[in-house]
Amino acid sequence: MLVKKVVPTRRKSPLTFDKVINHVLSDLDKSFSKGLATGVQKRQPSVNIIETDDDFKIELAAPGLSKKDFKIDLENEVLTISAEKKSEKNEENENSYKRREFDYNNFKRSFTLSKVIDNQSISAKYANGVLNITLAKKEEAKPQPARTIAIL
Repeated sequence: MLVKKVVPTRRKSPLTFDKVINHVLSDLDKSFSKGLATGVQKRQPSVNIIETDDDFKIELAAPGLSKKDFKIDLENEVLTISAEKKSEKNEENENSYKRREFDYNNFKRSFTLSKVIDNQSISAKYANGVLNITLAKKEEAKPQPARTIAIL
């Protein structure tokens, strides 16, 4: 005959406000320590790349920024687009409660340029939440008109 060992059960203490807050803050801390990879802070902006006969166009969706928030660098055939926006909000009320929130939004995208790009003819414009970068092609990379070859 098998005898089952009886283990006394512990009585759970009632949830207190402190325990609930500690649990919530612990979960938030775990999320941030994992990098919060799916959060807005780590999200890369969407990009469209369009090729025409004369150039390539990069459209980068970055609403809420201004043109001074962007930095575009070209080094060793790599075009790097980055942006950083810092904002700070302070609130005070009559009970001397204070709240201060910092918000940092940033990203960095890099593109290796083809040898057909004229590195001296790159331009950028920011309007309506979209950064438009135009990468002109070198003359020899542009399509040439059809011609007839004479047979000698």
